[in-house]
Amino acid sequence: MRLLSRYTGLAAGLLSWGCQSNTTSLVSALPPPQNLAYQLDPSGDPAQPAGILLVWDDVQSSALGSYRIYSRGSTSSPYGLRGETSSNTFHDNGVPHLQYYVTAADVNGGESDPSNVITVDERLQLPQPASLSSISLNQAIHLQWADNAAVSDPTRFNWYRVYSMPYDLDHGVCITQRDSISLEGTTVSDQFLATLLVNGVPRCFGVSAISVEGYESLWSPLWHDTPRPDARNVLLSAYEVSQAQSGFRFWNDANGNGRGDPGELGLVQDGNLPNSDFSVHLQASDSTLWIVPKFAGDSLQVYGSTPVADLTSVDFAPVNGYSDKMFQAVPGWGYVFQRNENGQYHYAALRVTAVGRQYVIFDWSAQTDPGNPELVVMRPALAARVTGSR
Repeated sequence: MRLLSRYTGLAAGLLSWGCQSNTTSLVSALPPPQNLAYQLDPSGDPAQPAGILLVWDDVQSSALGSYRIYSRGSTSSPYGLRGETSSNTFHDNGVPHLQYYVTAADVNGGESDPSNVITVDERLQLPQPASLSSISLNQAIHLQWADNAAVSDPTRFNWYRVYSMPYDLDHGVCITQRDSISLEGTTVSDQFLATLLVNGVPRCFGVSAISVEGYESLWSPLWHDTPRPDARNVLLSAYEVSQAQSGFRFWNDANGNGRGDPGELGLVQDGNLPNSDFSVHLQASDSTLWIVPKFAGDSLQVYGSTPVADLTSVDFAPVNGYSDKMFQAVPGWGYVFQRNENGQYHYAALRVTAVGRQYVIFDWSAQTDPGNPELVVMRPALAARVTGSR
């Protein structure tokens, strides 16, 4: 039964509640259950929840035998006994009925007056996320969407659900059959990191907003992306979240002769290793993420006074102004490193692409020629070698 077809005559049905009672002839002195409430089980289809959980205040009496749950599928139908339980909760699997109420039955079979009636009305859905975008990563996709659902009604917003499905590249369509859709996860944030993906395999993504009652909004516009190995879009976790993935080394010229091992370019590693150029740290007081120089000879500065359009905008390293202090990671801003290695300066740059709650995504470049301030983006062939060495 499609829920959206069940509202005809709703007001009339509610007004005639007094004549919609159960047929039990025995009357109990037990008080009716109070504060009947519910939460829907989202399914991915806003019109067809997977079930409903009813909860109410427990009746405190030694004479209590059970609770009886009544429901009806439309306002023109009589209530019928849906189930009986000794608990003050009840889960009804499948597409819920339109209305429910609960009574308390005593040990002699007498039945209390009904509780309040709850009505499943998905017109209470939050608005769908208005937009969805992504950043391609190595075996992962960073998703970000408009937070309009949470902003529209903060007291009723609960979380977002993130779905994925195959993408038919030849026909340019998302495969939306129910058995093809996977739940990637849930989050209260307006961003999500989908991991353990296969490089080169395109996926479609959609996001819905869930209210505190469990109503699921329509999906955001679908968005497709393909994870890929790349020297751009490197992800570092905060040291406090994953130490092993919190450090980054631009380049290590162990011999000091400008002929370092290309396999030692662009390594994500333990942020506690002394040869890491920098690590990312989480500041607990305000949940901001910071770039912290690690290597003894490293210092850095923010590039310019405004965000940069692309990593290629950071073309030459400044001569002065470097510091060994930490700087906050801010999306769109560029940062330049001065690396004193074996008595020689090497320069490197990064541009922050996105900042999550627990990680930073950035593009980077490095100059292997000692003292040369020109910062060029890694060549594609070298980028592939770098990725393969992680």
